[in-house]
Amino acid sequence: MRETAADDGFEPRVRASFARQRVMETIGAALTRVEAGAVEIALPYRADLTQQHGFVHAGIVATILDSACGYAAFSLMPADVAVLTVEYKINLLRPATGDHLVARARVVRSGKTLTVCAGDVVSQTGGAEAVVATMLATVMAVPQRDDLRQ
Repeated sequence: MRETAADDGFEPRVRASFARQRVMETIGAALTRVEAGAVEIALPYRADLTQQHGFVHAGIVATILDSACGYAAFSLMPADVAVLTVEYKINLLRPATGDHLVARARVVRSGKTLTVCAGDVVSQTGGAEAVVATMLATVMAVPQRDDLRQ
């Protein structure tokens, strides 16, 4: 299903908001694709983001997937709202290893206030990919206020 953005300027708005996410900067994640209703975030493997067995920590996997779902939803929202995750369910399917992790999210249903998104994190090594996690998220459009920036 092809989604329609409420704001023609959604891509620079999404990219500007992502650039303000200090956690993405801290972990080295990059926004690699922005389309109406779909976002991709890439994260190179880093040993300092792993747990005791050398796998990328589940919290890091959830972080990039949560942001991918949030920005997929945000891409369809009007320019005068902010976005917040209100709920998600994540299934960790295999250890997060590989050269890169890529979080791919898409909007399942877009509403005026609530948007439901689905996403996966895949590990990439060479040309091979394996799904390491899947998420279903509910994201809320929040009217702009002084304590929230887009």
